[in-house]
Amino acid sequence: MLTFYSDDHHLHHGNCELIDGQLQPCFEKPQRADHILARVKDRQLGEVRAPKDFGRAPIERIHSAAYLDFFAGAWDRWQAQGGQGDLLPYTWPARTLRQQLPASLHGQLGYYSFDAGAPITAGTWQAAYSAAQVALSAQAQITQGAHSAFALCRPPGHHAAGDVMGGYCYLNNAAIAAQAFIDQGRPKVAILDVDYHHGNGTQDIFYQRNDVLFASIHGDPAAEFPFFLGYPDERGAGAGEGCNFNYPLPAGSGWATWAAALEQACQRISDYGAEVLVVSLGVDTFKDDPISQFKLDSPDYLTMGKRIAALGLPTLFVMEGGYAVEAIGVNAVNVLEGFEAGTS
Repeated sequence: MLTFYSDDHHLHHGNCELIDGQLQPCFEKPQRADHILARVKDRQLGEVRAPKDFGRAPIERIHSAAYLDFFAGAWDRWQAQGGQGDLLPYTWPARTLRQQLPASLHGQLGYYSFDAGAPITAGTWQAAYSAAQVALSAQAQITQGAHSAFALCRPPGHHAAGDVMGGYCYLNNAAIAAQAFIDQGRPKVAILDVDYHHGNGTQDIFYQRNDVLFASIHGDPAAEFPFFLGYPDERGAGAGEGCNFNYPLPAGSGWATWAAALEQACQRISDYGAEVLVVSLGVDTFKDDPISQFKLDSPDYLTMGKRIAALGLPTLFVMEGGYAVEAIGVNAVNVLEGFEAGTS
């Protein structure tokens, strides 16, 4: 399996995030991708390639030009104001406030964010842009005939909506790749999100569309981030009704419970008749993940990969979360090796 990767991810290294009422060091750090890359090489999974640059056009198929312009220029504006440290929002347009785009940098940052977990640093735009190109390069490989490819993206993307960042995410790499498949002639795409946290951005992007089926297995949002999306009654709207499936599970869920949800999700994907699959590959379902509450163990990820392979679809894996840094490489690559074993 080909892996696409860019060293540009090192350009994004946030100093802090707001979590549990405190500013603390970011769980989303460069070492995550470094460990995965090392494991890919150690296991001789396949060639590692740098991405091509497809420009902004395929990104603008998902994200608004105004949002991209803001994100690309935010750091320079912050520096011009004499800002020090990471750029983080401190106010948001809550339900009682007007949804108005202000002129100020901080007002715009709040408008384009939903939490204080996505710090902007000097290199964040370039890192996120390159991660999107990683996803597009892996997607192009499948369009050219490969059965699978791995996009080792960092920062992750599934919490980012069309014009909103948050949850460590700025550009929705999986959604950008899914849209590219559609634009290149695949009228039915499925996205399977196996990250511990619900892919609220991906759901929002495709919620009213029937050309992308979204299925997510995640911690129950009644108790887990992102709290305000990911419930089972969210089934899509308009043309997209019946194309959105959420499988929230309680804290402490182990492989048996998780695998039963995966079986339901895979059946939905099969019934839909998807022509290609995008997997938002988060491994923060691991039992030792510091910010998650599931109990999957490393061998379970091999089994996960084999079940995904049984769908028989060309499959693009896009890296999302996973914060047990020492184990992230083993767990992510186990999914990929399980998938390859299931297709052999």
